[in-house]
Amino acid sequence: MKKIAIIGGGSWGTGLAMALTRSRAQHAVALWVLEKEIVESLRARRVNDVFLPGFEVPASVEVTNDLAEAVAGADIILGVMPSAHARSTYRKLEPHVTPRTIIVSATKGLDHDNLKRITEVIHEVFAPRFTPRVAALSGPSFAKEVARGDPTAIVIASPDREVTAAVQQEFSGPTFRLYGNEDVVGVELGGAVKNVIAIAAGVCDGLGFGHNTIAALITRGLAEMTRLCVALGGRRETMAGLAGMGDLVLTCTGGLSRNRTVGVELGKGRQLDEIVGSMRMVAEGVPTTAVTLRLARKMGVEMPITEQMHALLYENRSAREAIRELMERRLTHE
Repeated sequence: MKKIAIIGGGSWGTGLAMALTRSRAQHAVALWVLEKEIVESLRARRVNDVFLPGFEVPASVEVTNDLAEAVAGADIILGVMPSAHARSTYRKLEPHVTPRTIIVSATKGLDHDNLKRITEVIHEVFAPRFTPRVAALSGPSFAKEVARGDPTAIVIASPDREVTAAVQQEFSGPTFRLYGNEDVVGVELGGAVKNVIAIAAGVCDGLGFGHNTIAALITRGLAEMTRLCVALGGRRETMAGLAGMGDLVLTCTGGLSRNRTVGVELGKGRQLDEIVGSMRMVAEGVPTTAVTLRLARKMGVEMPITEQMHALLYENRSAREAIRELMERRLTHE
């Protein structure tokens, strides 16, 4: 029996733990949680009251606050920590990981300091000792719906087909389907940058705009994502799949989207600090907007929606001004 260690006890990590107990393969699941009060709650009542209330985590899931204990003997490590803490967490993990271990990143964000994708961060952390076996997991997947057992299809990407096949075999179940892909760049960028577009979609909703606006925003947002993906070596077709269009539509239209929620409140006139301060869970799109814009400028890629969201989040531009700037840009071809 193989062991899977999930690093991160937020809503997504908890939801994935529940999904893995329903997969076809038999394996042991360990869930590492940073907050000791959540560990105690999960051990006592099997409920993550802070991040995923209302769902009972099966007793077979081992819950721990000790990183070394969580990954001891693990065949697969599934990283679900916020992007801001990814590098520091993998550094703490590094002494406890063996070359045979598969490391799967399910973090939908980018390294804030170095403009790197999280799988690149993993390679940098482990490279002095060995070349890690790495994959990226992304796609349209609200944690609450995964925990509930709603049919969900996502993507696992790795240049190593044996790694992809192994993760598919261990993770897939009656309500959780994984498609393989070799385009790690596209899968990771799709998962990160769609959060920026989701903030813009929420802004439109908060301003009271209708379906015309959201449809246009999603379509042009996909064009931005695709330009950046291709510039960085990813595949255009990946952006038309689950990790691109699929996740973008979900995050821009679903009421469970934290990033869309931030945008809605901005559109209603609330201040960013107030909005973020009232949220216990991380809205990855807020820091990702700044990282994405820096990356786009470095690569010479035009991303007007991202530019306006950056101006709204960090330059005191009003929501209406941001949308007006998008509509009054110079006319061009699709």
